[in-house]
Amino acid sequence: MADAPTTLAEFREFRERMNHIILDAGNLTINRFFALDGRAYEAGALGTKTKELLGLVASLVLRCDDCITYHVIRCREEGVTREEFLEAFGVGLVVGGSIVIPHLRRAMARLGELEGAAGDG
Repeated sequence: MADAPTTLAEFREFRERMNHIILDAGNLTINRFFALDGRAYEAGALGTKTKELLGLVASLVLRCDDCITYHVIRCREEGVTREEFLEAFGVGLVVGGSIVIPHLRRAMARLGELEGAAGDG
């Protein structure tokens, strides 16, 4: 089994490559679920930025590092500020409890990578 991606570039490359392989397999259920997942984050009564923040908090509570990384990236793309990230992280920590702390550390590290890549950090 391949090692988990460690950098943002590796994460993005692995995710894109594997999603392509999964979707090209042609399983109707899987393809429909992926489509539903994408549609869930489109703007509606709630904007995309808010939905990505919700996804980030849920990912923290569920302790899924891949999902956390994905939503940190998407939140950043949607213009989430550092202060907004910290408030969302706080909600995830309160809801999920202390078991979320290791994932919060990784979320902060990913945010730091993004800030550094953008020249903000």
